[in-house]
Amino acid sequence: MSAKLQTIAWFENLNRGDVPKVGGKNASLGEMVRTLAAKGIRVPPGFATTADAYWDYVEANKLRDRMTALLAEWEAGKATLAETGQAIRNIFLKGDWPAETEAAIRAAYRELSKRAGLDEVEVAVRSSATAEDLPDASFAGQQETFLNIKGEAALIDACRRCYASLFTDRAISYRKTKGFDHMKVALSIGVQRMVRSDIGGSGVMFSIDTETGFDKVVLINAAWGLGENVVQGAVDPDEYQVFKPLLADAALKPLIEKKKGAKAIKMIYATGEKPTRNVPTSKAERAAYVLSEPEILDLARWAVIIEAHYGCPMDMEWARDGKTGEMFIVQARPETVQARRGAGVFKSYSINNKGKVLAKGLSIGDAVASGQVCLIESVRDIDQFIDGSILVTQTTDPDWVPIMKRAAAIVTDHGGRTSHAAIVSRELGLPAVVGTGNATELLHSGEEVTISCAEGDEGFVYEGIADYAVKELDVSDLPATRTQVMLNLANPGSAFRWWRMPSDGIGLARMEFVVSNAIRVHPMALVHFDRLKDEAAKAEIAALTAGYDDKTDYFVDKLARGLARLAAAVHPKPVIVRMSDFKTNEYAGLLGGAEFEPDEENPMIGFRGASRYYSPRYREGFSLECKAIRRLRDEMGFTNVVVMIPFCRSVGEADKVLAVMAENGLKRGENGLQVYVMCEIPSNVILAAKFADRFDGFSIGSNDLTQLTLGVDRDSGELADLFDEQDEAVKWMIEKVIAEANKAGAKIGLCGQAPSDHPEFAEFLVKCGIDSMSISPDSFMEVKRKVAETEAALGLR
Repeated sequence: MSAKLQTIAWFENLNRGDVPKVGGKNASLGEMVRTLAAKGIRVPPGFATTADAYWDYVEANKLRDRMTALLAEWEAGKATLAETGQAIRNIFLKGDWPAETEAAIRAAYRELSKRAGLDEVEVAVRSSATAEDLPDASFAGQQETFLNIKGEAALIDACRRCYASLFTDRAISYRKTKGFDHMKVALSIGVQRMVRSDIGGSGVMFSIDTETGFDKVVLINAAWGLGENVVQGAVDPDEYQVFKPLLADAALKPLIEKKKGAKAIKMIYATGEKPTRNVPTSKAERAAYVLSEPEILDLARWAVIIEAHYGCPMDMEWARDGKTGEMFIVQARPETVQARRGAGVFKSYSINNKGKVLAKGLSIGDAVASGQVCLIESVRDIDQFIDGSILVTQTTDPDWVPIMKRAAAIVTDHGGRTSHAAIVSRELGLPAVVGTGNATELLHSGEEVTISCAEGDEGFVYEGIADYAVKELDVSDLPATRTQVMLNLANPGSAFRWWRMPSDGIGLARMEFVVSNAIRVHPMALVHFDRLKDEAAKAEIAALTAGYDDKTDYFVDKLARGLARLAAAVHPKPVIVRMSDFKTNEYAGLLGGAEFEPDEENPMIGFRGASRYYSPRYREGFSLECKAIRRLRDEMGFTNVVVMIPFCRSVGEADKVLAVMAENGLKRGENGLQVYVMCEIPSNVILAAKFADRFDGFSIGSNDLTQLTLGVDRDSGELADLFDEQDEAVKWMIEKVIAEANKAGAKIGLCGQAPSDHPEFAEFLVKCGIDSMSISPDSFMEVKRKVAETEAALGLR
């Protein structure tokens, strides 16, 4: 061995420029140890073997010519990928270590053990290829990692297996696809002190939303035990999301998503041939969150620091030591999918004629695909996969990549957003539904299905081949307008999909969507849970609220977090949240709701909106809504949230509602709180000046205003021809209230469907002097351009 050959490099002596020397993983670990320890980020200590050591092993065992010949046979079609990979791995495994390299590894291990105060410290032995973690190549999971390695002999053996893993079938295939020369890629081995996450927890963290590229959130997945299960998708982890811009204020808690995963198994230390094993988790572990809220926020702050240091979105692995409770970052690499995505152009999918839902899970990507199911339960059977099919399996690991590339979509029983199946699907641009729980039991090969990942966080497997349309939206060249064009959004799960849209905020966020889809329980059934007579509903509510000492906290928690995702998507632009506006028949449909709602002949003009908020029938429920808004604004920090009161029939009613809100900590003007009123009843127009004295603004609800101006039930099929938002009488109402609002200095917008359906209606609103209009995302571009044309014609720009 040449005297100049460097075999070992300690992490503290490496930096991110050392990728050719020690690969991406090890260079990044060195970078963090050197530069980020002073900022409080803990990285387990360790050392790396160098690329020189790898080539020295190759030359000492005369492997180069044999490797080249075996690869040439494969390229010529004379051997299969499996045969080639196995043959190359075998020659590596039978090789002998150069004496100086082996001595250096043993000496470094003894030094690491000494630093840890142990005779033989447990280490993780990680593979780090010298071409990995480049902007267009993640190399995720292509080579092997060995955990809980203890003792010099076991370490030397694990290092040899790491070298062999440079030629796993998946790694050979990946390099071929990416155009890397096999004989120019070396392998560095990272030897890192184990964090005792086997008795703690671990997971993966991204400094960007993995599905939409929304760059203002940190996504964290967490499970009990060692982190391999999260990475491979063998477990359904907890999922947390934190809003980055508000993390700088230590008084705020901008935790906007907190979902409990099943976490059915955990990986722990073992003895014997296999140093790790999977065991079932306890009931207590499955029922608990892996991380506390302070731990989640601390990890998110680390993600922000790491991202700022590297100057790009990051993909990180973290671990918590079960003995000390300390957190560590064990890997960090650039995120390679969303970082390459174009900023100005994205696609919108609409699905028609959906079949029944066969399975659902987490949506990966934002596309739709149809085809026949190909159910493959074991990697041994992947040769049975039919190209262009929808791959359905329990979970994937890197061995599955060759057939994943040939699939139209992917469905798995297990895994979260940071699992192998999710990461590879994103990289391949395939829609995937992961963590369904039971897709392999419900679906069968040959069955025709449609996979939809275009409806928010939840992905669906529909029966049959659905009709769907794809609309490409290019928002890069939209004109600026004086009139604000905002979005109508209700589903928190799809809010981040529209973050690139250059809107002026959200003009209508419907609280009812969160209540009916995320909460599902009537608020009064939580306030008076003990009074419930419906035992079935009571049991279901008890299951939903498990873990909450006070059942009303469930409502407040879920509502605040659901609305927070909407507020985060456009922050710091305004989000106008309409307080609940269910009709009594809709409220009765919530769990436990029938016992608290009256029967009404015409719920559309019955006990709804403002009249509920001060009524003894619902006042306690409204206080929970107020508590959620207060948490959203004061504790989480989303002061861009504006409150809007629907269906307020009189100024006397307005005074009562504002008083109840103040009693619940929502006083107009305090902490910048603005309160709007819906303009949807003729009395709102007639007494607009008096309403303007009590509210900061109006939002015209054109559907109800049309219904009550024309006396036409908007749900009546018989009268559909008479329901016209452009009727002269309706337009008179709208023109009148805009003029009154402008005179009073109150803001006024419209959040109905009319501008989306009729571009000429948008022109009418601009001519009337409206401040804003809020429309569906699919109509945004057309309306924005129409508004710009009208303003130009009127000389308003």
